[in-house]
Amino acid sequence: MRLGAAAVGVICLLMLANAGYIAYARAADEPNVYSWDGALLSENRARIAAGDAALLPAYERLLAEADTALDIAPVSVMEKEQLPPSGDKHDYLSLAIYFWPNPDTEDGLPWVNRDGQRNPGVDEIPDKPNMIKMQRTVETLALAYYFSGEGRYATHAAAHLRAWFLAPATRMNPHLTYAQGVPGASDGRPWGIIDTAQLGRVCDCAVLLEPSAAWTAADHVALQQWFADYRKWLLTSTNGITEGLASNNHGVYYDAQVAHYALFEGDADFARRQLENASKNRIALQIEPDGHQPQELRRTKSWDYSVYNLQAFVYLALIGEQIGVDLWNYEAEDGAGIRAAIDFLAESARHPVDWKWQQIKEVHYGGLARILLLAAEAYDEPAYRALALEIGDFSDDASRDRLLYRISESVK
Repeated sequence: MRLGAAAVGVICLLMLANAGYIAYARAADEPNVYSWDGALLSENRARIAAGDAALLPAYERLLAEADTALDIAPVSVMEKEQLPPSGDKHDYLSLAIYFWPNPDTEDGLPWVNRDGQRNPGVDEIPDKPNMIKMQRTVETLALAYYFSGEGRYATHAAAHLRAWFLAPATRMNPHLTYAQGVPGASDGRPWGIIDTAQLGRVCDCAVLLEPSAAWTAADHVALQQWFADYRKWLLTSTNGITEGLASNNHGVYYDAQVAHYALFEGDADFARRQLENASKNRIALQIEPDGHQPQELRRTKSWDYSVYNLQAFVYLALIGEQIGVDLWNYEAEDGAGIRAAIDFLAESARHPVDWKWQQIKEVHYGGLARILLLAAEAYDEPAYRALALEIGDFSDDASRDRLLYRISESVK
């Protein structure tokens, strides 16, 4: 007897239940992404196709930005003048952003730390700025292609991905051995792995491009292999293993990276184990019962890093909800959990004068506001959305946020 798709889906869910978890069931037209809400992307694409006036300003601006991105030439790690210690320009190279020339030595070596004070001189090595440029360009083009179906956007996004990851003449080697070096002290450090904290979005962009003839099955397999090789380096190298042991935001982003890359490769079992084992331990170790994050509050930009680490936990929760690991509602034995951390920062946003930790830069609430929009969905809590609209700037009808987040509670 031949089973229909719905019946197969039910059987699969029953098998997952017997194994001790229930995975998120995606709709047939929902993209297999983890950086964004795939169901919302699908919903918004349908609304745009139907001419929904509420989304058209954001859609039109996205297409205008994508048209501009068509003029951006692909970049690569080969554009730097500096040679990594290996002598191979294909190796990624960057400097630690909070380190500066030593004022007490004639040659300025070794550089010294000024936590929270970014040294603009580190951008003289262009690999990190170019990687960010590549990510943002590909994201704009891939989203424009997803919502519009216009092939020219996919074609140019594919060119950027091939230049950075695949083309033999320009590809980046899949490791970060020389990331965030400190002149006079280290050629590269485990901390440098945070440079790729957002690289998982590239995987999601590739998924959005899959229907296009411009992004071939061979391209996709080759990119999956690149991320498989990078994940292997993260799991086996000294720098990678050390970063995985970090007890602050570095460790959480490490988990998010290896889990996301594993899912992109199709290894859901590994991703599930990563979230079940390491990430729950991180919640217990990094979040206090009242929701504050001690490691982040020690920083000179305590608000920024508290939000930054919470963004990493939310990233893990978004991954987890689709592979049967509920981190949104997980609580350690003492009650610590992601929701406690959200509530702690939400209350602090309501009463900013009560923030008693060091914050050497002006506080911005946009990052927390986007977390609250996601939390409103995860916990079915309208108060989170109300606070997000109060502290975040979502008044621009043409903002891309309107395509990526559920700004209005009334739209379901």
